[in-house]
Amino acid sequence: MSEQPGPSPAYANPIQAPGTDEALWRDWDGWRALPELRLPEAGRVVVVAAHPDDEVLGAGGTMAMLADAGTALTVVSVTDGEQSHADSKAVTPGRLTQLRAEELRQALAALGTGAAHVVRLQVPDTRVAFHEDEIVKALVPVLEGASLCLAPWIGDVHGDHEAAGRAALAAAAQASVPCLMYPVWMWHWARPGDPRVPWPSAHRVTLPADVQARKRAAVARFATQVEPIGPAPEDAAVLPPDEVAHHLRAHEVMFQ
Repeated sequence: MSEQPGPSPAYANPIQAPGTDEALWRDWDGWRALPELRLPEAGRVVVVAAHPDDEVLGAGGTMAMLADAGTALTVVSVTDGEQSHADSKAVTPGRLTQLRAEELRQALAALGTGAAHVVRLQVPDTRVAFHEDEIVKALVPVLEGASLCLAPWIGDVHGDHEAAGRAALAAAAQASVPCLMYPVWMWHWARPGDPRVPWPSAHRVTLPADVQARKRAAVARFATQVEPIGPAPEDAAVLPPDEVAHHLRAHEVMFQ
């Protein structure tokens, strides 16, 4: 795991602190140094996500390209994301569970990956680190025979993301399946060339224009995350436009 940034004195953690403007990322000349990732041309790919939407944000374009090439996809939702608005009076965790499952189904269809097999582990949201052993046990049979695993980066500075990534790495090792890791919140707290990021292990996946458009449509399907769910402050969008912008570039990044 790479070194993680300490919390700002004014904020509980780096994710809550103001983030890096997407314009800085888009202008970074370091992109050209990242080698292009060669995607599998056959087999099945397992995509692990801590919450429904992580897989589309971090790897949606890659998933679309894999599906276009005829690769079978299995999407594993470790949690149902039911605590994204824990203090809201507008929606209950039970209702969020239903909504986010349906949003994922619609997002996968928008990507062109509607045939993906979805596995829900239903680990309690925000508590993934307390269930890593059982997640590993659940993932090993899912991964057996796969050609690749994609999972959240273990340095993302989000507890559920990192724990899901660790479990995926352990399960992939047991199943003898290579595992690549996609960042989600890193684009918020890191800066171009940030020494806390393992750039030497980073690879780029360039997304064709049609794939970019499909990913944009897929991200928009997660209405509970990209739009307010009610009028109160605790109902605010988890992913406002400046955050969503990090995930709508012409490329995605995977760490080996």
